[in-house]
Amino acid sequence: MTRSSQAARPVDGRSQRSLRSRQQIVTALIELVREGDLLPTADQVASRAGVGLRTVFRHFQDMESLYAEMHERVRSSMLDSFDDSSIEGSLAERIRGGVRARATVFEWIAPFKRSEVVQRWNSRFLKAKNDEIVRELRASLKRTLPETDACGAPIRRAVELLTSFEAWERLRTHQGLGPEQARETIETALLELLER
Repeated sequence: MTRSSQAARPVDGRSQRSLRSRQQIVTALIELVREGDLLPTADQVASRAGVGLRTVFRHFQDMESLYAEMHERVRSSMLDSFDDSSIEGSLAERIRGGVRARATVFEWIAPFKRSEVVQRWNSRFLKAKNDEIVRELRASLKRTLPETDACGAPIRRAVELLTSFEAWERLRTHQGLGPEQARETIETALLELLER
């Protein structure tokens, strides 16, 4: 074994520990937000991750960059689980399939969206990422319900609103509906709009 390969090994070990610490920090933030703390402090994140506060800021320039990392991880998971390619059939079947697919994702991302809403107005990054997700969901809607292209602009906008996270959140949180009732409400409204 050469001297250079021996010297490379500790650096690699340090890199792995550093990467592991970084992942623990992001995971800690995700856990805290999932538990309902929409704006955990750096101290809370450090404590949950089992690292010092200095370690948090060695890996992340500020809390916004930490939230950005969480957002990317959550967004990646969301896109992996949201697949509209198999949604086929009649209008009613596609509405049902599309609403169910969104409901599953919306239920999973709800705590993170709530956290994002609290911070979005002070973060260009989060605003840009939210706009990106809105565009992706709009494109998905066009694939699943191409009938909306033939509708007038008011109906298209109403369909997009009904299938948004914000509508889901209002039904679930503010109107107190369970997931099944919320899905049924959205499906019924979409059928009323698009079967006219």
